[in-house]
Amino acid sequence: MAKKLKIVFASSEIAPFSKTGGLADVLSALPKALARVGHDVKIITPFYRQTKKANLDIKKFSKKVFVQLGDRVIEGDIATTKLAENLEVLFVVKDEYYDRDDLYQTPQGDFRDNAERFIFFSKAILSTLEELELKADILHLHDWQTGLVSALLKNIEINNPFFSKTRTVFTIHNLAFQGLFWHYDMHMTNLPWEVFTPEGIEFYGKMNLLKSGLVYSDILTTVSQKYSLEIQTPEYGCGLEGVLVKRSKDLYGIMNGVDEEEWNPLKDTFISNRYSVNDLRGKIECKKNLIQEFKLNLDPGRPLIGMISRLTDQKGLDILSEAIAPILAENAGFILLGRGEEKYHRFFQELQAKYPQQVGLKLDFDIPLSHKIEAGCDFLMMPSRFEPCGLNQIYSLKYGTVPIVRATGGLDDSIENFDPKTLQGNGFKFKDYSAEALLAKTKEALEIYRNSSLFKEIIKNGMKDDLSWEKSARRYEEVYNRALKK
Repeated sequence: MAKKLKIVFASSEIAPFSKTGGLADVLSALPKALARVGHDVKIITPFYRQTKKANLDIKKFSKKVFVQLGDRVIEGDIATTKLAENLEVLFVVKDEYYDRDDLYQTPQGDFRDNAERFIFFSKAILSTLEELELKADILHLHDWQTGLVSALLKNIEINNPFFSKTRTVFTIHNLAFQGLFWHYDMHMTNLPWEVFTPEGIEFYGKMNLLKSGLVYSDILTTVSQKYSLEIQTPEYGCGLEGVLVKRSKDLYGIMNGVDEEEWNPLKDTFISNRYSVNDLRGKIECKKNLIQEFKLNLDPGRPLIGMISRLTDQKGLDILSEAIAPILAENAGFILLGRGEEKYHRFFQELQAKYPQQVGLKLDFDIPLSHKIEAGCDFLMMPSRFEPCGLNQIYSLKYGTVPIVRATGGLDDSIENFDPKTLQGNGFKFKDYSAEALLAKTKEALEIYRNSSLFKEIIKNGMKDDLSWEKSARRYEEVYNRALKK
């Protein structure tokens, strides 16, 4: 093992305490993998209403945090629990900011005080470390909600001996979410106005918290090699491609992995039957169980396609909307789990009403059901416009469910087109972002499905892939050591 490091992760969500998407899964799995190989790892996150409802064994410290926002000093509490035997989670407790039904927004839009909520959280991260005397070698920050921390360290805390040996690594999980706020919120950061420039955190007259992480962190990472290249182009750079090109020598793409404690068809308690790459009989039973759960009139021998997704244009819902009727005409079933934009809620409700025998729908986040879909479907569809990493296609490989994806970001890195001649490949991917390309690739996949011996080869290829977090953790160790040399 490399030198033992003191690593503190900071993130706005961590499963099982809080979750809106894949960020929470990564922040549960990667710290565990690093702790398993011997590093001293801790995590800091807000204490939400979701966390309260989880009814976990959480204890408050007697120490508090005191955070300066402009000319005000805001008091918060610190609480703690264990995510694993050797992994402590620290919570920043401030009900005024975090005791809400949702983490960032309501169906009507973002919370109006998000700038204040996450400026407070960023400052509370540093305050918590000082209060508990936790000197970190590496402070690993995630997405815009923690982006300000690096700017605080390089400006306000620049001469604080407590942080003199701490280096920052900032991970971009999705560049499209940037934490953009009007400049009137700038006073709450207490940063000098010299940082509010195009070289600093200013972005077209606004304060950009993600840009703060990009400019001031020692090392940058993102969640796949392909996405690290894509975000340096105007098409995927969301206006920040210039900053990323400038920092390209400090930018690394590291693929996410699978938490094999949670996603393993041999151990999964959510699915009706366990199975493995050497005995797939349980997968057939999982398919029957899923068809029954959604009350579909579908013969188990017919192909079943699943999708687990936020319902937004980014996830390819616009091209899927055009392609889905011809796909259903191929005698396939389709199950969708997720929620998002109202227009897609209406579209799929109408689709289900039109094809009640073939289409299953649940407009919600449902972790047990997501496991059942991964286990019970033949294919998983991810036709994303862009996808930094994607996790569901990785879970699908583990569960012998064949991905049909667009060749972008982590989907392109993790999925290799199946070749019936060489029997190499673990799925199906298409390049053009169009309904026609999605339909053509789906028809190709369904044609292979009808040849059971070929289809079994794809399933086995995917299930044998090394998808472990340990592999990714070794890459992060290399990146941390580069940060320490800076």
